[in-house]
Amino acid sequence: MDHERQSEEAEVLLKLSRICMDFGKVRVLLEVSLEVKRGEIHSIIGPNGAGKTVMLNCISGLYRPQEGDIFFKGRRINDLKAHQRAQLGIARTFQKIELFKGMTVLDNIRLGRHLHLKSGILSGALYVGKTAREEIEHRVFIEEEIIDLLEIAHIRNHVVGMLPYGLQKRVELGRALALKPELILLDEPLAGLNLEEVEDMARFILDINQDERWQTTCVLVEHDMGVIMDISDRVFVLNFGVPIIDGSPEEVQSNRAVIKAYLGEEDLYATRR
Repeated sequence: MDHERQSEEAEVLLKLSRICMDFGKVRVLLEVSLEVKRGEIHSIIGPNGAGKTVMLNCISGLYRPQEGDIFFKGRRINDLKAHQRAQLGIARTFQKIELFKGMTVLDNIRLGRHLHLKSGILSGALYVGKTAREEIEHRVFIEEEIIDLLEIAHIRNHVVGMLPYGLQKRVELGRALALKPELILLDEPLAGLNLEEVEDMARFILDINQDERWQTTCVLVEHDMGVIMDISDRVFVLNFGVPIIDGSPEEVQSNRAVIKAYLGEEDLYATRR
């Protein structure tokens, strides 16, 4: 029994325990607990203002909750800054694209590799020997693993600010992947995309989760319920900062409280017909 318990605990990559987050006198998260197992696509859904992005900000280190604990690979990370959590293997994308618009696609993605660079400033400026070899290795990784995966080879040297919104979304995902994270936090990656772009992005998310070269655990905040139910292993539902359910897509779809809070009473009756 102890061996089984240890095995189950080993599978948990991310754990939130009774997280409470206040902005002034407004409580945004109320005793939120969540376990994300390694290899999952674990989605977070809820109405606007439910606290979904706040959860991601707490996990990534942009916010520090007033109460509760956050564990990554069994380590309590409450006191770690955002860049320290990135060094542990946590990457994220943002609801509003946060790219360097005056730089090229390739340069934006290269910035995501800076935590893996070992050369110092002086050797980097000289660009010889070990530094040159390191730069070549990172360039190969970006070109063969990220740019090919996201199908953006044709725009690698384009200035990001001149690209359509859908392609900018891919570049932001590419920059997060450049960290080679164990956990990636995706904040509405499908927002503002057309149908074809949504299908492509959903495919990319499945690829980074399932491909043996990546096997990245994903925490996904998204409003597209069709995609959520199609690609998620588990779905966590928030309503005004209060957890409703954490279960399989089938369990969430049939939960009366979820239907009432998220979809509305009319949809409750529609699902019965």
